Amino acid sequence: MGTIPTARGALPRLIGMIHLLPLPGSPGFGGELDTVLEQAVTDATTLSAAGFDGLMLENFGDAPFFADSVPPVTVAAMTRAATAVRDAVELPLGINVLRNDALSAVSIAAAVGAGFVRVNVLTGTMYTDQGPIVGRAAEVSRLRAAIGPQVAIVADVFVKHAVPPYGLTLEQAAEELTGRGGADAVVASGLATGKPPTVEHLEQTKAAIGELPLYVGSGTGAGTAQDFLRFADGLIVGSATKPEGRITAPVDPDLAKEVVTAVTNQ
Repeated sequence: MGTIPTARGALPRLIGMIHLLPLPGSPGFGGELDTVLEQAVTDATTLSAAGFDGLMLENFGDAPFFADSVPPVTVAAMTRAATAVRDAVELPLGINVLRNDALSAVSIAAAVGAGFVRVNVLTGTMYTDQGPIVGRAAEVSRLRAAIGPQVAIVADVFVKHAVPPYGLTLEQAAEELTGRGGADAVVASGLATGKPPTVEHLEQTKAAIGELPLYVGSGTGAGTAQDFLRFADGLIVGSATKPEGRITAPVDPDLAKEVVTAVTNQ
């Protein structure tokens, strides 16, 4: 399906999500890290076999999330999971440490050789169920320069499961994100996981970010992929690859293939 060029190398066009089961230290952890690693590797190989261009590893099972820094045990477990995935498949890998620990994401990416990170709030403030989350673009950019200059920053604008400050426009947020914020690509999402963004949201975001790549970060499935690609350069797909959209379920090979087929229009 191809790649998307950026200033820090090419990004995958179609990214499949690996939603990790609860990790050690989180309320839902089942007591066996090997079980978490096995499902991560299985999901990675399933997405690769279906034809996805890249993968994104995320600690989705750790809810409720910390607003900012996660505990060291989470970083250690995610690094181990990322290493297992990298050993299993050759696809480009991204890291997202929920809810917004971009410093740990960059650190994990640099350690395992991942190519990009997703940052939910890179600049400004968003109001979430974790409370106010404040972007740390200055720290993120300096850490990347020091330990992982090859790591691309894929950042959300008006991230899902959040509300922007009163008076802040989408155009303003996108311009700050890609200007002084230093994002290499931008993600536009709907209101929540699995919810699609509106056409107006995509059009306004693309107009504001210019030549930088735009990803759709929620709501993509076999029935919406081609419509979204009229506005976006790439897609991040998670719930559409799971039976009945259950995020904690393993990736279904048939559903994953349906998305790939829809994107390639075969």
